[in-house]
Amino acid sequence: MLICTLGDLLLDVIVRLAQPLAPDADAVAVTHVGPGGQAANVAAWAVALGAEARFIGKRGDDDAGALAAAGLAQRGVECCGPVVSGRTGVVVSLVAPDGDRTMASDRGVAPDLRADELDPAWLAGCDRLHLSGYSLMRSPIDGAALAAAGLARAAGARVSVDLSAWPVIRDFGAERLRARLEELAPDVVFANEAEELELGGPLPGTAWILKLGPRGARFDGLELPAQPVTAVDATGAGDALAAGYLVGGPALAIATAARCVAKMGAMP
Repeated sequence: MLICTLGDLLLDVIVRLAQPLAPDADAVAVTHVGPGGQAANVAAWAVALGAEARFIGKRGDDDAGALAAAGLAQRGVECCGPVVSGRTGVVVSLVAPDGDRTMASDRGVAPDLRADELDPAWLAGCDRLHLSGYSLMRSPIDGAALAAAGLARAAGARVSVDLSAWPVIRDFGAERLRARLEELAPDVVFANEAEELELGGPLPGTAWILKLGPRGARFDGLELPAQPVTAVDATGAGDALAAGYLVGGPALAIATAARCVAKMGAMP
């Protein structure tokens, strides 16, 4: 199976706090730096689960971009897309002692990917195309996402979307996003409860995967509990779940999310 993903390749900086932050104080923490970004995470987990994966996105020619691309390649993912003069995005994830996390995201040049920069060969042989929801709510990458979906479908691939983040949906507009999703007609949509609520409910005629955090996930009506695990870092757990589902279905999705939560970092 070849899974293609389109969206962001970023540098993840994860800070796991041993104690709460306080003004004018120095909190003890453990840090982790590595490649990240929703689409890149799904591709890396897909390879770890036995699939082939190809990431498509734009990155800068800076040190952050070189480090992120090298980390993705080391995980067996083919990295496609233009490298341009500019800033690769960085995400800082603050992880509380209980594993909950808050993210500060800078996407850099990633949203600047244009449809005319796509090479149809990047979608050749694709069985699944997974789109980051972020790629549908910024221009010009939204045009690239729709064009990639057309190329993938022409090759017989199924298309999935992760809604990404409820504040982004709020700022973009739920009605606008629903209209865009109806135009795209994805086979599968991944969402958490806040994103589903912000969007106004599931998209009819689409397999709907609802991520329930520590309670597990609901797969188009089938609810499975999360596997027992000591939570270390929830960063990327939803992306791991998506990869598991695309490669092997609900049971593998739950198991892969547990693997992700049990360690630091969004990638395997």
